[in-house]
Amino acid sequence: MARLNVWRGAVLGLAALYFLVPLAASVVFTVDVPGRGVTFDAYRQIVSTDGFGSSLLLSLELAAATIALVLLLTVPAVVALRLGAPRLRAVVEVVCSLPLVVPPIAFVAGIATVLKWGPDHLSRTPLFQTFVAVQNPDFPVVLVLAYVVMALPFVYRALDAGLGAIDVRTLVEAARSCGAGWTQALLRAVLPNLRGALLNAAFLTLALVLGEFTVAQLLGFRPFAVWIVAVGGEQAQLSVAVSVLSLLVTWALLLALAGAGGRTRTASSRG
Repeated sequence: MARLNVWRGAVLGLAALYFLVPLAASVVFTVDVPGRGVTFDAYRQIVSTDGFGSSLLLSLELAAATIALVLLLTVPAVVALRLGAPRLRAVVEVVCSLPLVVPPIAFVAGIATVLKWGPDHLSRTPLFQTFVAVQNPDFPVVLVLAYVVMALPFVYRALDAGLGAIDVRTLVEAARSCGAGWTQALLRAVLPNLRGALLNAAFLTLALVLGEFTVAQLLGFRPFAVWIVAVGGEQAQLSVAVSVLSLLVTWALLLALAGAGGRTRTASSRG
């Protein structure tokens, strides 16, 4: 047991060095200015830099829309699989895992081809305005649709694991026996027991949207990740400072998620 604890500590220490040393080097790069010493001007300039607020707000809006849409699509689907079609779980799992197999560059090439094909063939139909609307730079719906597809593997795994920890059939049958409809049974009996899984799925989707670059860049939009790269070509220290700040915010969200999940499990065990 003592030897196991030593090896465990060694592995954890190496993992900590692997993550913390590059982070520390990035922080030093942002605050150590040659000829001026230590300064935090790079962090103070973040808020005032052109495009920071708009790009971050756009990414947060895209993340909120993506989380809402992907949960709206997947939660009823996975619950229905558990209740009425358990043999189709393997098929749905394979379908939801396909975005991990298709490279993002191929995925965005297909989207761009469809967007170019639409106006050429549908210019005289009402659908032409739809192709224009989904590419609105103020809120590109096409990015939301792309992110929903990319988030499917993570959301499905999180929800499937959450459903595996509860007896969905018993909960739904109990709610139905009390006079609740299918929608009420889902909202009042199933979803409260999936709070941790929903939080996991939402956090993974948020992290994906905030960090996604390829699809947004190739389609010509400028959310937060694309803005960071653009700024990096002009102001290296500012770009690294934004990256460090976004990483710290992501860690804070992860800690908040872990705390919320722990409180959920405690409340469930007390109940």
